[in-house]
Amino acid sequence: MKNTTIYHNPACGTSRNTLALIRHLGIEPTIIHYLENPPDERTLRELLSAMNLTPRQLLRTNVPEFLACGLDNEALDDDTIINAMLAHPILINRPIVITNNGVRLCRPSEVFLEISPVPLLTDFVKEDGDVIVARG
Repeated sequence: MKNTTIYHNPACGTSRNTLALIRHLGIEPTIIHYLENPPDERTLRELLSAMNLTPRQLLRTNVPEFLACGLDNEALDDDTIINAMLAHPILINRPIVITNNGVRLCRPSEVFLEISPVPLLTDFVKEDGDVIVARG
């Protein structure tokens, strides 16, 4: 179960649930605390490409930096948004998970199952009590 990496923010419930789900499946991922160790420009562009997302689709809009950087301007180009994300990693939505089966923004956390190297065989209970039901 190697080669699973999560761009993680422990302050985020969805990120915590995704990490817990990964571990529930018996996988110990590489954890990148992306606020302390943000991706460089090349890595960020590669992640966007692998997820088939535009920079705007990966952009967090509910943080003060969104308005402070003028990112509510829909006319901004991708490079401007990427530069803002590089300068303020809190603008990068998370968690992003990488496995041999693909890369996903795991919002909600069960999106991870699309790229999980192993099936979910037992139900998983999220922090808030919601259950991801095993289908295996």
